[in-house]
Amino acid sequence: MTTAAVGAPGSPRRYLHSLWLLSARDLRVRYATSALGYLWSVLDPLVMSAIYWFVFTQVFGRGVGEEPYIVFLITALLPWVWFNSAVTDFTRAFNKDSRLVRSTAIPRSIWVNRIVLSKGVEFLFSLPVLAFFAVFSGATAGWGLLLFPVAVLLQTILLVGLGLIVAPLCVLWGDLERTTRLILRALFYASPIIYGVADLPGVFADLAAFNPLAGIFTLYRVGFFPDQWDTLSVVVGAATSILILVIGLLVFRRLERPLLKEL
Repeated sequence: MTTAAVGAPGSPRRYLHSLWLLSARDLRVRYATSALGYLWSVLDPLVMSAIYWFVFTQVFGRGVGEEPYIVFLITALLPWVWFNSAVTDFTRAFNKDSRLVRSTAIPRSIWVNRIVLSKGVEFLFSLPVLAFFAVFSGATAGWGLLLFPVAVLLQTILLVGLGLIVAPLCVLWGDLERTTRLILRALFYASPIIYGVADLPGVFADLAAFNPLAGIFTLYRVGFFPDQWDTLSVVVGAATSILILVIGLLVFRRLERPLLKEL
């Protein structure tokens, strides 16, 4: 491969280089304009975990999850924050930099992937919180921790697929931005975050398996809570994530031209 080919606008190396530059810029802007900087990556899930821990252990009798419950919460809340913040940003991914989107020669999917990458890096930055509480509370780590990278990979696949669907649709239909936020609020309680798939009775456990986050969160949790393993949720979650990616690629290919006209 020639040097010109490597540096061509559509070359993988050029794409990856641009993706990293844009994601790094997002992180610099986020941290440079905030007095707390990196702490914002951990404060949101930490405060949420503290609230739910207090409500379900100190105020009401808890009938879901496992001990230590704070670790049970954090193992799902951290990836949820990644998911929620990424999908929220998808709704304005193209409108935010419309002029640059129109003029760039790089594939426009980069505006979705930059969000997945930058929010994913923030997620990785927040993992020391999980490690701290796991040690502090005496949580026992097991072989399931080997599945943690699999969960990260599946969540990345799911987010890229969703981004390729949500981002262009929100440009074409502005009301979808608010609709997406409402769906995210409902999805929080429909996903096994404050509870586990094993806590759901009968048919609800089977229905939960069709939420891809159920299988992904299960993979995050089994490193500390092996009893949370649910084969149906994991298999269906993996298959659904890949299916959403395929659908996203097809939808984005079809909507890219109308998207550029709208911008």
